[in-house]
Amino acid sequence: MTDWTTIASLATAGGTLVLALATFASVRSANRSARLAEYSMQIGIRPLLMPSRLEDVAQKIMWGDEHWALLPAAGATVELVDGNVYLAMSLRNSGSGIGVIHGWHLGLHDPHTPHPHAEPDEFRPQLRDLYVPGGDIGFWQAALRNQDDPEYAPLAEAVRSSRMFLVELLYTDEEGAQRAITAFLLAPGKERWLCSAIRHWNLDRPDPR
Repeated sequence: MTDWTTIASLATAGGTLVLALATFASVRSANRSARLAEYSMQIGIRPLLMPSRLEDVAQKIMWGDEHWALLPAAGATVELVDGNVYLAMSLRNSGSGIGVIHGWHLGLHDPHTPHPHAEPDEFRPQLRDLYVPGGDIGFWQAALRNQDDPEYAPLAEAVRSSRMFLVELLYTDEEGAQRAITAFLLAPGKERWLCSAIRHWNLDRPDPR
């Protein structure tokens, strides 16, 4: 005799299992789509700071003490004036998102020697908000005025002797995420100082190499 109650129970269980599997697949697909959407959004607002190009325009910039400089494209300003060391670099954001510069760190060691990047808490904070638009140019600037600063004397000597040195910049996207560090080499040329990016580090995702 056919046990319709058992058959109905099995059919219900089978239907529930099929529904559960379909729901699980749907949730996985939705999660995958959400991750892809988040990744695409991150790429869309991710900055990447590089030196500006030779064909970019020069920028006239001012420090807080009203010292002025004409910052050449693809170049840097390195000056020792009245005991103050003024530093600046002409930058281009090769990424599509706004770059927000949070701080800088001097590298006064031999730039030909491999070295790890500075830790985020070792960076000197920017006193001025510096934003570099995506796909456009901007600049970085800083100054050392305190002659008791332990890095003042070696930096001033590097400027006087026209010796190359490193500056690392810590920056994020406009949301304060996707932290990155780029190491720039500042080197004296025949008529001006030049800057070039020599290494990039990602702090919140795998490095590019």
